[in-house]
Amino acid sequence: MCGIFACHRHPDVEKFKPTALRLAKAIRHRGPDWSGSVISNNTILCHERLSIVGVESGAQPLTNADDSIVLAVNGEIYNHRLLRKNLKTPYHFKTTSDCEVIIPLYMEHGIDAPKYLDGMFSFVLYDKKLDRTIAARDPIGITTFYQGWSSKQPDTTYFGSELKCLYPACDKIESFPPGHVYDSQTNERTRYFQPSWWDPKRVPSTPLDLTLIRETLERSVRKRLMAEVPYGVLLSGGLDSSLVASIAQRETLRMRELAVANGNTEPASFGAPSADNHDNMDRGEGLVGIDDDNKLSTVTYLPQLNSFSIGLPGSPDNKAALEVAKFLGTKHHVMTFTIEDGLNALSDVIYHLETYDVTTIRASTPMYLLSRKIKAMGIKMVLSGEGSDEIFGGYLYFHAAPNREAFHDETVRRVKNLHLADCLRANKSTSAWGLEARVPFLDKQFLEATMNIEPTEKMITKERIEKYILRKAFDTSDDPTAQPYLPDNILWRQKEQFSDGVGYGWIDALKDNAELQVTDEMMKNPKPEWGDDIPDTKEAYWYRLMFDEHFPPYCASTVMRWTPTWSKQTDPSGRAIATHNAKYDNVAE
Repeated sequence: MCGIFACHRHPDVEKFKPTALRLAKAIRHRGPDWSGSVISNNTILCHERLSIVGVESGAQPLTNADDSIVLAVNGEIYNHRLLRKNLKTPYHFKTTSDCEVIIPLYMEHGIDAPKYLDGMFSFVLYDKKLDRTIAARDPIGITTFYQGWSSKQPDTTYFGSELKCLYPACDKIESFPPGHVYDSQTNERTRYFQPSWWDPKRVPSTPLDLTLIRETLERSVRKRLMAEVPYGVLLSGGLDSSLVASIAQRETLRMRELAVANGNTEPASFGAPSADNHDNMDRGEGLVGIDDDNKLSTVTYLPQLNSFSIGLPGSPDNKAALEVAKFLGTKHHVMTFTIEDGLNALSDVIYHLETYDVTTIRASTPMYLLSRKIKAMGIKMVLSGEGSDEIFGGYLYFHAAPNREAFHDETVRRVKNLHLADCLRANKSTSAWGLEARVPFLDKQFLEATMNIEPTEKMITKERIEKYILRKAFDTSDDPTAQPYLPDNILWRQKEQFSDGVGYGWIDALKDNAELQVTDEMMKNPKPEWGDDIPDTKEAYWYRLMFDEHFPPYCASTVMRWTPTWSKQTDPSGRAIATHNAKYDNVAE
């Protein structure tokens, strides 16, 4: 995951350049591999690079042949090979970067270019001939992206991957809406992503197709193995991450077999770990991958997929993850953290997350700690399981959905808000250490297939556990010749929110420390600048205080607090839902 900072129509861009470079440096953690900048007319684009694809040649900003178009991108374009093949006009590519294809797409389609992209991305493109800047963000907002303005320079527009590179120059910042494109010629953002499921009032009625669910998710994982660097999977032992790990392991083994069949047994020529971490990586030999039309292409593979989990000693997630890893045959790395480790990291976590949402902070702290460990091992990309709960109604509060219409409406709302919740958490927790997280469940084709399913098929009943149809799609118990994807007790394991699964002591410790940090008197007298956004618990109050230490008040407008629907609970934890307690009470009995 890379970092972008850009400024369009600055009144004195040359004088502003040192400031721009300093602001870009504030997000260098996102792209520690290289820094680049280009000034064209009154616009500057800065890029902090994390090299995943086109490692040797893909330094940014990218330019066309006559340097009249400049591009800075954060993300991955999974269909870049197909796009290159299908260009109507021949284009001379300067690099092997997956992102460069955006330039000829813009030349052919103008502001419609983002419609053709399959991936996760934020980008800023400047057209020198037209003095035109366009900016866009991927359909769901997997990559973080913001737009800012300064009252001192009303004609100037700023863009950045994180708040921290914008607020020193801006006094107004907004989260750039996912699925939108900005055009400086109109000074407007328009939505280019218009899937069939977008209107929550149009309740779908497509019959259930379990094979389609399984095959579409498998394709989604396969395309996200596009990399020229060591990769792994985040494995909590829950359903979502375990399915992703299972599919990734199958694909990794399949790619190895194809490599051998094609005589590709030479050592990897790029992406190799240093001598210091070679033993930890346990990498083998060979370069292989599957491109968009299912032909062999060149990417790095690991002969034994690395998987990672984290939790307090004895945590539910680490125990389940070990079982899954053993079943799949991945090389598993268990990380334990202490309550003190987590508490010591809180301020840094909030600085990187740029939020004060309780659920996000609880879950992000272990992920932040784990990401540091993963990057230290030489891994630069991981697959993760975000998005499944929103698509399938997997959160335990969905038990209380009154009808199919309300259930569907809530799934659409949750998917639309992922950029303010789990996508933000996954992106910023990993990017804090120069690690990239990819999320197969949020693939456009997978969303199209699953968000259009008749909602009653997703709803939770006495006979059907949450995410029943996803579990059933990967249940091979009725086929004795099929290789199981997961052990039955994992495939049918009840939902644990990540902040719960790492160990219940973690949330308890956060609440206890909040009691020490925030008095009853403070709760009665919130800061006036908070307006109507008043924390309702001492834990939330504590996080808001830490947020204010890092960011000015107007940055709070980019934050959304996660709360469950159809529930009177004041704590967003999954274990606060009655169905969770009932499940484990029954187990205890």
